Order: sequence, then structure tokens, then C-alpha cells
Amino acid sequence: MSADLNIILPEIILSVYAMVALVGAVYTAKDDLAPALTWVTAALFVVMAFWLGATGEGAQSAFDGMFQSDGFSRFAKILILVSAAAVLVMSEGYMARRGLLRFEYPLLVSLAVVGMMVMVSAGDLMSLYMGLELQSLALYVVASLRRDSVKSTEAGLKYFVLGALSSGLLLYGASLVYGYAGTTLFSGIIQTAEEGHVSIGLLLGLVLMISGLAFKVSAVPFHMWTPDVYQGSPTPVTAFFATAPKVAAMGLFARVMFDAFGNATADWGQVIALLAVLSMFLGSFAAIGQKDIKRLMAYSSIAHMGYALIGLAAGTEIGVQNMLIYMAIYVTMNVGTFAFILSMERDGQPVTDIESLGMYSKKEPGRALAMLVLLFSLAGVPPLLGFFAKYGVLMAAVESGMVWLAVAGVVASVIGAYYYLRIVFYMYFGDDREDALDRSSSPVLSGFLALSALIIVLAVFNPLGLTVDVQDSAQAAAVALVN
Repeated sequence: MSADLNIILPEIILSVYAMVALVGAVYTAKDDLAPALTWVTAALFVVMAFWLGATGEGAQSAFDGMFQSDGFSRFAKILILVSAAAVLVMSEGYMARRGLLRFEYPLLVSLAVVGMMVMVSAGDLMSLYMGLELQSLALYVVASLRRDSVKSTEAGLKYFVLGALSSGLLLYGASLVYGYAGTTLFSGIIQTAEEGHVSIGLLLGLVLMISGLAFKVSAVPFHMWTPDVYQGSPTPVTAFFATAPKVAAMGLFARVMFDAFGNATADWGQVIALLAVLSMFLGSFAAIGQKDIKRLMAYSSIAHMGYALIGLAAGTEIGVQNMLIYMAIYVTMNVGTFAFILSMERDGQPVTDIESLGMYSKKEPGRALAMLVLLFSLAGVPPLLGFFAKYGVLMAAVESGMVWLAVAGVVASVIGAYYYLRIVFYMYFGDDREDALDRSSSPVLSGFLALSALIIVLAVFNPLGLTVDVQDSAQAAAVALVN
């Protein structure tokens, strides 16, 4: 038992911290402690990320294979922890100014992160569902944190109802898989799901599980919750939805496909390829007519999850490696983009209308330039980092014989470039509005925006060897999962 507990020590520390802090805040100053709790939680996330990076070696399993600690899970956990810490730091000032910084907020985020860490380490259908629901239940609450807003309440309710539907699909699929495989352990399922010998019942269970997991990554046709939840949630919560949970869901997706059904890549590869194509094209087309930047980013996330799924659909080690690199770059771009969106205010009130950015470059040239870099990178314009992210997953598809999927990705990327360039057009060539946005007064948001833009530009030139380190870590993670 002590060896097992040692393996899950990071999850235990975060869980105990959240529960102790919750009880302590309830019996003391409550919301007066919220700013301190936010910074302490973010600092704890960073410490846990460094700990995982410094101490994790090899592959270990706990509780008879129900929990896996390997290179893949560590890579995903570090990305989850760092992105969650960044969003917490960015959100503290925004939430405090609007009376939304309650002590529960950082603690709910902490519990959601614990769920995500369990998700990417799941080695059994039971631990998979436990991590998924811990994450989901916390996210349902933070989505509706703004209790006096109809849109926020609606966002939380829609997310809850559709989340329950996805959980039902996942559980029904898991029950079929258990019935036909005779075990809930991934290591036992993969022995049953041999290439060419997958029974109809097991295949049906696999498809239902894919459907449930596709909801979590906002893949079409299970994307319907995303635009409303992104728009209705408080903007810092939207930023959180667009980063850490996406990494966790994609990590879980890969974990289930390779650890439980790694011998049947021909069966699930076609399904995921279809989800990827639908997500890329719907995300690209639907975002064109959006006027609210948060809804636009929702459709952007749908499209980007489609590109990430290309790497998974390839069913190869290089595909998983490029999918992980894609998610790391995607999170970096989104942190910077949402730092910009959080600073969009007029007379101290948040603004999300894209047209309000008219001639923004005239008033804030530095911030407009940083946002331009991030938008070009999201669109995949060379030589920025976003281009290499897309290039990697597309080449993985070509190498696995899915040339048609790579071609579809290129076409969707060209279509999707329009709505990113439209924001740039407003910032540099739009109408000079009398009701212009306020100048940003938050050094934290400006810092994250500048840092993200610098990473996107400088990482191409591999400063200090950091780019190679990330590539090597992603490769080790892919080897740990696929082999």
C-alpha cells in the first residue's frame, strides 16, 4: 500500500490541500481568503509540475494496474498543472474586480485538476470514470459561478445536462467492453481486442466510449455545448475550459485507445479520422459569422481539437508525439489569447464584441502586435509555432497512409484562417470607434500576452534548447504509451 500511495502522492497532496483549505476558509474569513488561496493554489500547481518533471522516471503502476505513472502521464500532467496555474494567476484580478472571486473558485479548480491527473493516468475503466467525473462535477460549478447572470446559469445547466448524456454513453460503452472482455483493466481489454478479432459487442462498446470521450474534447457531433458554455461562463473560466481540460481529455482519449484497444487501431482509427474531419470543417465554417470573440474561440477550439485528433487517428508513435506537441503549443497560444480577451474592457466593464477592436493598434500597438502573432499562429501561418504544430500532425497522417486526412486538414486550415485574419483586420484597419476600449492596466495580463507571443516566435529558433527538450519529452511520452 505504501508503494501505491507514493505513486499517487501528487494527487493526494492536491486533494488534501483542497479539502483542508475548504474547511479552513468556511470557518474563518471565507471570501477574504480568496486572493491568497488563488495564488497559493497556482504556486502549488507549479511546484507539483516541477516535482513530476524532476522525479518521474520509468513506468510504474499502482493498485494492481488501475493507476499508471509513466512518461505519457507525466507530460500531460505537467501541461495541465502549468496551464491551470497560468489561468488562475490571470483570473485573480478580473474575478476580484467583479465580485466573483469566492474562496471556492481556486479550490474547485484544484479538485478539477486532480480529476484530470487521474484521467491521464487511468489504467482501468473504474479509475477512468472516477477521474472524469471529479473533473466534470467541479467544472459544472465553476461554469455557473456568476449566479446573478442568466447566461452563466444557462451555461452551467447545459454543460451539466449534456455532460450527463456523455457520461451515460461512456458508461454504457464501458459496460459492454467489460461484458465482452471480462475485465475492466486496460491491460486485460487489449488482450481481448486483438487485430482482426474484435467482436461486434466489443466494437459497439468502443464506439460508445469514443462518443463519450469526444464530448470532452468538443469533437463534432458532440460539440453542441461548447459555444454556449464558452460565452456564458465568466471569461477566466472560459480560459480554463480552453486549456487544461482539453489536454486532459485528449490524454485520456489516447490512453484508452492505445492502452485498451492498441491492437485494433484499424477499427478506431477510421472513427477518430471522421471526428477529426467533421470538427475541423464545422469549427472553421461556423466561426466565420461569429461576432462574440468568446464564441469564436469556442469554434476555434473545436477546429483545433480536430487537428489534434489527426495525430491520434494516425495510430502511430509519431502521431501521438505530434499530438502532444500540438496540445502544448495550443495551450500556449490560448493562454496568451485569453489574456488579451480578459483585458478587453470599456469603462471597466468586459467587452467581447469583435468590432470593438476597431483600430486597436492605434491605441495599444504593442498589445495589438502580440495578439497578431498569436492569431497568425492559431491560423497556422509560417514560420510561427502554430504552423509547425499543424505540420507535425498532418505529416503523421501522411506517414500512416491517411493522405486524404492530411489534405482535408490543409483545406480546413485555409478556411479557418479567415476568422483569425478578420480580428487582425479590425485591429489594424477597422473603424476608429469613439467608444474605444480602455487601456490595459493589468501588468499580469500584459505579461502573459507578451510571454505567449515571444514563445510562439522564439521557440522556432530553439533558444537554450528548450524546443528540443519538449520534443524529446513528447517522444518519450509517446514511446511510453504506444510501446
